[in-house]
Amino acid sequence: MAITAALVKELRERTGAGMMECKKALVESNGDIEAAIEAMRKSGQAKAAKKSGRTAAEGVVVIRISDDGKRGVMVEINCETDFVAKDTNFQAFADAVAETALAGSAADVSELAGQSLASDASLTVDGAREALIAKIGENVQVRRLMRFESAEGTLHSYIHGVRIGVMVELAGGDETLGRDIAMHVAASNPLCVDASQVPAEMLDKEREIFKAQALDSGKPEAIVEKMIEGRMRKYLQEVTLLGQPFVKDPDQSIEKLLKQSGAKVVCFARVEVGEGIEKKTENFAEEVMAQVRGD
Repeated sequence: MAITAALVKELRERTGAGMMECKKALVESNGDIEAAIEAMRKSGQAKAAKKSGRTAAEGVVVIRISDDGKRGVMVEINCETDFVAKDTNFQAFADAVAETALAGSAADVSELAGQSLASDASLTVDGAREALIAKIGENVQVRRLMRFESAEGTLHSYIHGVRIGVMVELAGGDETLGRDIAMHVAASNPLCVDASQVPAEMLDKEREIFKAQALDSGKPEAIVEKMIEGRMRKYLQEVTLLGQPFVKDPDQSIEKLLKQSGAKVVCFARVEVGEGIEKKTENFAEEVMAQVRGD
């Protein structure tokens, strides 16, 4: 069967693959476009499996909140390079994954992987991920999914660039306050809302450190205890949201800011792209050659 330009164009539109790859697939399938698509998907799965071991520590955080402000999701999608993180195909995939997560009820990324993509029901999230890997040539991973259901208030969010995302559940207040609190969390990275939520083992560890420092001063034991308590109070102010000075107005704490509006932060979550991933350092020339070889 003759492989026409119109047939190649149709396959490109349906798969997003390059012209030569489409033409090759059509030649091998003798012009059967459905068989060509199936073969290209299998090829994409093979490429995805080959690249799955490569470090993916770049990427984006995407947030979606329902119109009523009661349901929300925050997803982290990773790739290997900052260049691909800015690619429109990668960003469109990340947006589609977030929309899929909000529309569905998947509790984690493994469950989300099998969901039909919101933008294309013929593909699952994982199927779209494999197709994207085949197209851009980098490992792509849906790393984290956080789901939020607000019972007491409404959800508010803030994205810093594309790398830091924050979701805040606020009872009382308004949209401006919610965004300000989320922005503050992005900038100051508090450990938890208030002192009651700080893990006991963390408090014990800090107390031991402060005690050792205070004893080195040679002060009497009674003074040492007062020094420890003072440093512990300062530590709790530094790591808790309510104790921190508001980034837009350091003269007042977040606790005072909330009291002025009669509002309360129920909970918050902060996600930063690549946190916890050990990045592999590679020689640039070797990295280029690896891409030339198709490793």
